[in-house]
Amino acid sequence: MNLASITDRHPDDKVALVSHGTSITYGDLGGHVGAIRGGLSAMGLEPGDRIAIICANNRYFVETFFAALGAGLVVVPLNPLSPALELAREIDTVGARAVLVGPTAGRVVAGIESSRIPTVEHLVAARPGDVAGATAFSALVANDPAPVIEREPDDLAVLIFTSGTAGAPRAAMLTHGNLMANIDQVQAVESIARRADDTTYGILPLFHIFGLNVVLTPALSVGATVVLVERFDPTTAVESITDHEVTAITGPPTMWAAFAHTPDLPRDAFATVRLAVSGASKLSVEVAERMLDRFGLRVYEGYGLTEASPVVAYSVGTGAPVGSIGRPLPGVEMRLVDAEGDDAFVGDAGEIWVRGPNVFGGYWKDPDATASVLDADGWLHTGDLAVIDDDGYLFIVDRAKDLIIVSGFNVYPAEVEEALVEHPGVAEAAVVGVDHPHTGEAVKAYVVVEPGTECEEDDIIAFLGDRLARYKCPSKIRFVDEIPRGLGGKILRRTLA
Repeated sequence: MNLASITDRHPDDKVALVSHGTSITYGDLGGHVGAIRGGLSAMGLEPGDRIAIICANNRYFVETFFAALGAGLVVVPLNPLSPALELAREIDTVGARAVLVGPTAGRVVAGIESSRIPTVEHLVAARPGDVAGATAFSALVANDPAPVIEREPDDLAVLIFTSGTAGAPRAAMLTHGNLMANIDQVQAVESIARRADDTTYGILPLFHIFGLNVVLTPALSVGATVVLVERFDPTTAVESITDHEVTAITGPPTMWAAFAHTPDLPRDAFATVRLAVSGASKLSVEVAERMLDRFGLRVYEGYGLTEASPVVAYSVGTGAPVGSIGRPLPGVEMRLVDAEGDDAFVGDAGEIWVRGPNVFGGYWKDPDATASVLDADGWLHTGDLAVIDDDGYLFIVDRAKDLIIVSGFNVYPAEVEEALVEHPGVAEAAVVGVDHPHTGEAVKAYVVVEPGTECEEDDIIAFLGDRLARYKCPSKIRFVDEIPRGLGGKILRRTLA
């Protein structure tokens, strides 16, 4: 098997992608992917080698992703908006031999090159002029096609960095079998299965598991069309949805909130849409009701996490009320476990445990973090709390105690705190999540200043901007005399929150 083969079984003249206004058929996609596969092999890259892709939602990402998988490589999708130092750390962590830089990511390359990551032998750039010494992406497409290399279900397909349930960012190991299992689990449910005549709106970033294995791969597995979108604006999004007659939209609550609260959008803006799903964080009941009242569109919630490839539960077609994540997918076992390790009673909160072929094998070269979330019986301890009602519907009530979710992206306080105390004027720091009307949550920091030092809020935020992705940076810093701690020295975050 090889996940890359899902694009090979569709009519050559069917449109697979719309990228930057250009339609790319399955025939064109297959030709480009085969040639790039040949180019990667000509570089001396071998099955199991890692290749990082730093690219926005466009054809360069998709073609390289499937070419690399087909060549037996392990793809490491990275956020093109992250600072160069953060990207360099992630590339070094996985020991990538090659890096693809998309058209808008050239600015980060100088920082990556200056880090002198010892394993990186090849840089490929969509705009080679932006990257000194890089191979042009167009040169890869000029190669003779190479055949797809067969992989076993347990062979690694992707490494996706996530804070997940285990703390600071780690690379989750997802196999060809994991990803294919989750596609099959979703396709087994008629109400959420993708169809060949679907046109999917692809706003979710492809470096995130949500965009990669909920939007892109399921659509291409059935021969549907994906409209790739790099930047979101609700007004132009509606124009695109109308022009392309989009039938399926999946996105975070922030996207649905933007649609719900943007004035002057026509009532029939989503007339062609048959499937509207929200995920990555909790959808406000007010937003869901407003979408239904304004546009007649029911937005359903799902639940998943990177470590589960990612979909775990769905509400479409289940009769679940607004606010529920519905029921587990077929083939996914789930338990709600109380603090004593017993199954929680109906109506009582319990931690969600998940088991199935879609559950990952662990974190890259981090057995301790793996053991903290995967038990000996194969149960993934998600850290998320839910209740089940008398009708069998699931409701998320809380999540891993310290985790902050900003626009669907996980932020772990320890990582931000470590960056804060690198500032010469910061003695101690603590970070918590606070409610935010647009991003769900925002990062707020409490800082103790070094004696005799004066610090400005803007200075500290600018300092962090060079070290952390933007969504991880605090939007507010409060200066305090001390950080509340327990007897063991642990920060009492709930006191701060």
